[in-house]
Amino acid sequence: MSPDPIGPVDASTRPRFADIATFARLPRLDQVERADIAVVGVPFDSGVSYRPGARFGPAHVREASRLLRPYNPAQDVHPFAVQQVVDAGDIAANPFDITEAVAAIEAAARDLTESGTRLVTIGGDHTIALPLLRVAAEREGCPVAVVHFDAHLDTWDTYFGAPVTHGTPFRRASEEGLIDQEASLHVGIRGPLYGKEDLRDDERLGFAIISSVELETEGLARAIERMHARLGDCPVYVSIDIDVLDPAHAPGTGTPEAGGLTSRELLAMLRALGEHRIVGADVVEVAPAYDHAQLTAVAASHVAYELISAMAR
Repeated sequence: MSPDPIGPVDASTRPRFADIATFARLPRLDQVERADIAVVGVPFDSGVSYRPGARFGPAHVREASRLLRPYNPAQDVHPFAVQQVVDAGDIAANPFDITEAVAAIEAAARDLTESGTRLVTIGGDHTIALPLLRVAAEREGCPVAVVHFDAHLDTWDTYFGAPVTHGTPFRRASEEGLIDQEASLHVGIRGPLYGKEDLRDDERLGFAIISSVELETEGLARAIERMHARLGDCPVYVSIDIDVLDPAHAPGTGTPEAGGLTSRELLAMLRALGEHRIVGADVVEVAPAYDHAQLTAVAASHVAYELISAMAR
């Protein structure tokens, strides 16, 4: 018989600001017998095309997560009591070699999920989604539906001739057969593109789009309906670039775009994913150097918390 899950440190008996930060003050992987969900950091940002600094994202989000509490009333679930959630530390990756780094991330994710553990990964830049998707699709034995929250498509081909960067992971994933091309979508897309062919390429690669403008004009409820319809009953991988939020809610990121989602809208859409089987998730592009008063880190910590809660349901 499996032991009861070990939850966070009790904030009523030990101050939140004490001790070394783990996500939500959860136990470390080496402190438990098993893990249903592992929160793992990937402090890697060598794939960025503009402002660097997301390599410091995992530590920043962990610090902000100290304020999270064990019961989620919005989803009516105790996410840390019904499943064993742990902090698995960080996956170290070579900051000078993207190919080597991607291979290291893939190998570490494969090891962490060997016994059925699902990952909620904190980046790091969006490059890390590619190795994580390779492992998720391998574990499922089939392509997975990707719901990708972002200001940007991230289905471009190359940057300076480099095929693997934070702007290309979903093109590579589509080309490798990792994503379900009938069930994947982007949410929150906005801002200028290089040309109309970006959208044509994106559709050909298997993505539908719920843009930030559409979310405003059609409303949140309609956006959630469209998301449900697109995902169907497929296994779902959730990838969240924190720049899907408007810079008013998440200034600490590398490629901010005006006109984004509010944190309330994003969290509502993540809660709706509790109806689907989530096989893994990532939260990326938190860059502390551009953050103010932990605004971005607080948003990202709540994003991860809602994902863990949805996975519990």
